[in-house]
Amino acid sequence: MVDALFGEPRLAAVYDALDPDRGDLEHYAAIVGEFGAAKVLDVGCGTGELACLLASSGVDVVGVDPAEASLVVARGKEFAERVRWIHGDATTLPPLQMDLALMTGNVAQVFLTDEEWSATVRGVRAALTEGGRFVFETRDPARRQWEEWTRERTHQVREVAGETVEAWGDLLSVELPFVTFRGTYVFSSDGAVLTSQSTLRFRERDEVEESLVAAGFVVDDVREAPDRPGKEWVFVARAI
Repeated sequence: MVDALFGEPRLAAVYDALDPDRGDLEHYAAIVGEFGAAKVLDVGCGTGELACLLASSGVDVVGVDPAEASLVVARGKEFAERVRWIHGDATTLPPLQMDLALMTGNVAQVFLTDEEWSATVRGVRAALTEGGRFVFETRDPARRQWEEWTRERTHQVREVAGETVEAWGDLLSVELPFVTFRGTYVFSSDGAVLTSQSTLRFRERDEVEESLVAAGFVVDDVREAPDRPGKEWVFVARAI
């Protein structure tokens, strides 16, 4: 099931404004250059910020996401016409031969069961050429980042499309490896209050590495996220 934050049209329309700090994108663009990738698959592309950024520099990009509302936002952006947008996920892709697959924004953590995650990794492997890379991030559970997901720390008020949107998050439960939280969004124009509840899975590093190997990858590197040092792992896996 798609979280309302991505699947509800009104929330998808304000997503970028409520999460404006996407310093991670330039680092992923640099990784595309590092590996000389001409064809890139953006898994869980959301509202298309990274896909459009890469397309603007001439990269052949396929963006896939299960939230149609997010794809509607993505298709309205500059350079969106250069991206092939697919409504679906890594398990429903058409035949592809990509040089690199990216999964940003901790998309890897939305797959709660081993079966969902394994199917996703196998789907990505099938979309890559031999030697193609799969690069993605996931939070280190030892850092206990959910402790920062309080109303006091997450509260914000933004002006979006001529109205004020107030937003905050509440941590609902921590039953490791699962963490559940809820976002609340209040719109000034009509007083509408929308919510989006999410659960993420915090996998250990060895779990992730084992799943990659089982799907036909070798793990070449595990890096720190440059924009969030010490908090996340960035896996660089190569299809074999």
